[in-house]
Amino acid sequence: MTEDAALPGKLDCETRAQLSRALRPILDTATDWASLGTLLKARGYVIAFRRGRLLVVDTFTGQALCTGSDVGRPLASLARRFGRPRLRAAPDGSTAAFA
Repeated sequence: MTEDAALPGKLDCETRAQLSRALRPILDTATDWASLGTLLKARGYVIAFRRGRLLVVDTFTGQALCTGSDVGRPLASLARRFGRPRLRAAPDGSTAAFA
């Protein structure tokens, strides 16, 4: 397994556009980290953190679909809006979840 195996691959333009259309309204509507998690969960997604990146993960497959940056909402911009997320690091040191 490569070092970046847990991260989504590079998205083609069409996939990026479709994910942006589906996810950006959710990312823009949320008022804090908790509401973002709730809104995403209602649509079948969860947030994960791997190697310093925010990922949107499909709850059915467990597959990371994209990063926040892929859909124009990087972790840094969300942290400016909501504050720094409180995370609990996993034993592997490269992944984390909300505390």
